[in-house]
Amino acid sequence: MSQTVTGVIARAKGAEVEQVDVVIPDPGPNDVVVKIEACGVCHTDLAYRDGDIEDAFPFLLGHEAAGRVEQVGSEVTHVAEGDFVVLNWRAVCGECRACRRGEPQYCFATFNASQKMTLTDGTELTPALGIGSFAEKTLVHEGQCTKVNPDEDPAAAGLLGCGVMAGLGAAVNTAEVRRGESVAVFGLGGVGMAALAGAELNNASTIIAVDIDARKLDRAREFGATHTIDSSDLSEQEVIDAVREITDGFGADVTIDAVGIMPTWRQAFYSRDHAGRMVMVGVPNLTDKIEVPAIDFYSRGGSLRPAWYGDCLPERDFPAFVDLHLQGRFPLDKFVSERIGLDEVEQAFETMKAGDVLRSVVVL
Repeated sequence: MSQTVTGVIARAKGAEVEQVDVVIPDPGPNDVVVKIEACGVCHTDLAYRDGDIEDAFPFLLGHEAAGRVEQVGSEVTHVAEGDFVVLNWRAVCGECRACRRGEPQYCFATFNASQKMTLTDGTELTPALGIGSFAEKTLVHEGQCTKVNPDEDPAAAGLLGCGVMAGLGAAVNTAEVRRGESVAVFGLGGVGMAALAGAELNNASTIIAVDIDARKLDRAREFGATHTIDSSDLSEQEVIDAVREITDGFGADVTIDAVGIMPTWRQAFYSRDHAGRMVMVGVPNLTDKIEVPAIDFYSRGGSLRPAWYGDCLPERDFPAFVDLHLQGRFPLDKFVSERIGLDEVEQAFETMKAGDVLRSVVVL
């Protein structure tokens, strides 16, 4: 039998979010109902609210979530009732061309629930990133549930579902930072801080944090930064020169653009070593263009790579990083800046835009 829970939706472009009744249908054969315990407030949720991703309103927001499996469909084998899980939006299919060639991190056909959650009047909701977890419960495909150690704090665990994994994976999976290398990270939101922590986890020797916000630079050392650059009053070239000065004039072995705007992209591009690796994990807008002289591209070796979800495989990465946190080897809990109620999501968007938090986390 379907059930009705409280959730937060974006009904129209740019309108303030609303707390409403959401109808959760019975799970299909491969679906599960998850009782949400915590869900991070991510910039992607704000992008959905503002119509910057698609126009399929109304959206059921929320996607950085952890909770307990409450009900399973008739053919579910991946999880069982009572399992503690982190939700993910890369439930790999195992059959598409990327999966068949052994690159499931690029899966083109990830799974979602077989039916829609709705408002009480029958209006279908579009769940953010196929999850929709600003709600007491949500309906997802079993492959969107990744079991992790139940000793973990749900508020911390859920953040692996998007932003933290994006930055962490950009350093660990995409850039493949190696012991003794130098790394420069541009932009110190949650994604950038996670990239710093990933560089430290992989034993980089020089980790440079770059941002315009002195508060974030102060915190960067908590996440592994060995050097900081306040770029608020510097030109692009001065930022590049500062990175090169720290790295003996050569540039960093790895640079990570965690913002996705063209000034930080150019800084990352030009401040890497001759054969350095650059990763873009910040999400650009729909109109920006990458423009550099062709000779500048041609005359450098190394690689330029985007990082989509930090090139992660949830079944491999989520349990491992939860365990590392519980062992005191990865600072996952430090990303939780504040714990809020479901009725405070709109306020959390304003706090996020002001740069006052790494993550506000809704705790249910």
